[in-house]
Amino acid sequence: MSDEKKDFEDKAEDAFDKVKEEAKEFGKKAEEAAKDFKEDVKSTFDPNNPGSGKTVAIIAHITVIGWIIALIMNSQNKTEFGSYYIRQTLGIWILGFLLGIIPIIGCFAFIICVVLIIISLVNAANGKMVPIVGLGQQFQDWFKSL
Repeated sequence: MSDEKKDFEDKAEDAFDKVKEEAKEFGKKAEEAAKDFKEDVKSTFDPNNPGSGKTVAIIAHITVIGWIIALIMNSQNKTEFGSYYIRQTLGIWILGFLLGIIPIIGCFAFIICVVLIIISLVNAANGKMVPIVGLGQQFQDWFKSL
């Protein structure tokens, strides 16, 4: 019985050592992944990186919740590109709400605003700061504090 017990202890100890080594390897890989992620975050939200505002600008176009998330992201690392599209998207949402109140025009307000959001989103994705037709420049003036 003693030999069986000794054999079992040796196997258990070997298995424990193996799991311990695997855990160390996993820890090292997780640490490297965390460092890579940290570098990616720095480059994505760096105000000096021209692409960092692009992420905020695109997120701002995805519903009102996306706009709020973009506003929070932009408040931490303000970029002119991100701020531009936050102001523009807010103006489009408000325009759609105000036009939606009017009974007959309200039917078309939704379509108009969706088209304006899509045009604005395409410009944001292409990295261009193009105001929407008509009120785009006014939105920039009215909401310049954002």
